[in-house]
Amino acid sequence: MTPIQRGEGGEQSGESAIAVTQDIPWEPARGPWIVEVGSSEDTKRTLLRSGESLLLGTGKDVDLRVSDSCVSAHHCLIDARDSKLRVVDLGSKNGVYVGAARVREANLAARAAGFVIGRTSVVIKAKGGASPDCRGNSIAGLVGASDSMMRVAQQIRRFASLRAPVLIVGESGTGKDVVARALHGLSGRTGLLVPLNVAAIPESLADSELFGHVRGAFTGATSARPGAFELARGGTLFLDEIGELSASIQAKLLRVLEDCVVRPVGSTQGTHVDVRIVSASWAPLAERAAGGTFRFDLFQRISTVVIEMPPLRRRRSDIPMLVRMWLERFRGEVGSHSLSSAAMAQLVAYDWPGNVRELGSVLYRASVAAESPIIDVAEINLAFKASMTVRDRSPDNPLTILHDHGGNVSRAAKSAGVPRTTFRAWLARARAGSEGTSSNKELEERTSRRTLPPSGPRN
Repeated sequence: MTPIQRGEGGEQSGESAIAVTQDIPWEPARGPWIVEVGSSEDTKRTLLRSGESLLLGTGKDVDLRVSDSCVSAHHCLIDARDSKLRVVDLGSKNGVYVGAARVREANLAARAAGFVIGRTSVVIKAKGGASPDCRGNSIAGLVGASDSMMRVAQQIRRFASLRAPVLIVGESGTGKDVVARALHGLSGRTGLLVPLNVAAIPESLADSELFGHVRGAFTGATSARPGAFELARGGTLFLDEIGELSASIQAKLLRVLEDCVVRPVGSTQGTHVDVRIVSASWAPLAERAAGGTFRFDLFQRISTVVIEMPPLRRRRSDIPMLVRMWLERFRGEVGSHSLSSAAMAQLVAYDWPGNVRELGSVLYRASVAAESPIIDVAEINLAFKASMTVRDRSPDNPLTILHDHGGNVSRAAKSAGVPRTTFRAWLARARAGSEGTSSNKELEERTSRRTLPPSGPRN
């Protein structure tokens, strides 16, 4: 392997850049593939078939034009001929990065692959049915134009005006709250959006927080107080982390959802409320309902419509756009920054167990550490090192801790001395790593099926 020299002028590719032919485990390239090219401005998509090639660059005569000043006129070629899928650098100034390595040529996995040119990510994946329109999702707060995010945008538009409850599922940090705000914003409802993180409410106060109370209902109730349902009258009530509700509150919530009547604590009179319910959960509620740790009837009631948020690792072409969003958000505090090609390649190659929220944290730390407007590999590595310090504290099997605390993530996280989001990331990695391991599967199954009495720990 021989070093690649830095290009004269323009962006530097980094001291560690090397020229290699990087081979991914080979399998016949049968296609067709969807090629998503995601920059900080937009995402473009095209179809590539076996036996064809695709020229990428900023020139007028390329097959797919890229909106990126760090990309050359004829930057690279994606070649699907000779039963292989490969990318070839055509002598570009800033190179082609597969993973974190700069390459001249690389064989790519035939089912799903990705690389970076300039500050643009290129994601190639086997075509699996109709691909949604990619003219931009045009939904406030929803960043990304990948296949998966376009599907989410379509679902939001389709479901926003309905009265039916919506359940938003997905890993922690994927943006479930953004979807809830978008659903309310497009709903046409005149009331407020009232967000309530039910996992953060002590069980003793859950009744009052949800349904309100009258004066004198309990010690300290010196005045009447409306609950979340009353505050959201005519609008939307967003119940975040609904899987953490206790069994007793689940039963009361079900009754309100069925009757649309709220009775404040200490009152004998019920009040009819017109509220649209949007719930969110990182936990597999269907499995919990089947195992008895979440009410099956309540699950059926809140999941009339389901929107699944994709993890960031499944929409890597959105990363440049998300990077721009975060850096714009940090600009007033830490100044204006952009990423080198090598730094962007590192972000695209990473699996992001903490999803979009973790990406924001890494970019903030890198922006603070950067001594110039260009964030390079060194700053990204430093930001990742801080993340790994917490991640490395992960126990050998967080499923054991979860089981010991009755499946209650809040209690398990407190026991481990970390935030719930961190503990959930540990669980996600443990579950991914335990596929095919019978002992871990058995432990997880026991945890999901454990039925707790109403007075026990919250589910």
